[in-house]
Amino acid sequence: MNVRRRLIPMVAAAGALAALSACSTDSAAAGGNGKFDVVASFYPMAFLAEQIGGDHVSVTSLTEPGQEPHDLEISAKQTAQLQEADAVVYLKNLQPSVDDAVAQSEIKTKIDASSLTELEKHGNEVGGHAAEHDDHANEELEGLDPHIWLDPVRYAQVAEGVGKAMEKADPEHAADYKANTAALVKKLDALDSEFKTGLADTDTKVFITTHAAFGYLAERYGLTEEAINGLDPESEPSANRVKDLEKMAKADGVTTVFYETLVSDKTAKTIASDAGLKTDVLDPIEGITAKSRGKDYFSVQEANLKALRSALGAK
Repeated sequence: MNVRRRLIPMVAAAGALAALSACSTDSAAAGGNGKFDVVASFYPMAFLAEQIGGDHVSVTSLTEPGQEPHDLEISAKQTAQLQEADAVVYLKNLQPSVDDAVAQSEIKTKIDASSLTELEKHGNEVGGHAAEHDDHANEELEGLDPHIWLDPVRYAQVAEGVGKAMEKADPEHAADYKANTAALVKKLDALDSEFKTGLADTDTKVFITTHAAFGYLAERYGLTEEAINGLDPESEPSANRVKDLEKMAKADGVTTVFYETLVSDKTAKTIASDAGLKTDVLDPIEGITAKSRGKDYFSVQEANLKALRSALGAK
């Protein structure tokens, strides 16, 4: 997918962050500790590897704090680090430099998350309000939506695939990987049930976001995502798009405009002010920072559910 969008800086979770700090100065991440060395492209992939691998793995994220994953250019040190790794977990077509490095590497276990579940197009027909007023957005929306991890069901499918690949690559610890994967999938199933129950009875099914990251989540739970900026969180919406959103907000009983912790809330606040709406955070979990409403994927998803329930008028 030749997508010219920019995604949010991602950071690894606490555990991966420690590994990242160590590995950024020493590319021989697991050279002396005997652990199965996994390189992950960015936080959602690193989280899976950590949860499944447990104590048997050393996980390093290629996307360092403050970097935008889509624009990541892998350094020579990271390329060497990748070559020495036992496995890589990545999302193909999200980070071109990662794709190139993986393709050129002789690493035996290459785990592409996009091949483990079904990707779809989202954003250009959100809620029937096509973004025809923004030609740049249309160009960006030609590609497949990569935000599969925001749907607990799809993320569980990816987890199962990652687990099987790790069992095969490191058979000595296969039983533990299998058990850890099962435990992770069980937690994701429970999260899915929470979302399903929590969003079943609401005053409205429509929510507005600055960034079209929640297409899979909306589809899963019968909601409609209206995105101000399409898949590009940093683009400026057209005047016509803003007018459309304000009209839609009144017609569909929308109360809140959601923005992300790591992107300016200027556009969200402008639209909210003009339309008499509130603003709140809906986190695409592309990285965990001090501003995140939680310490890991699950706690941030819980915060997302709480925010959606409030905005949609859940009973």
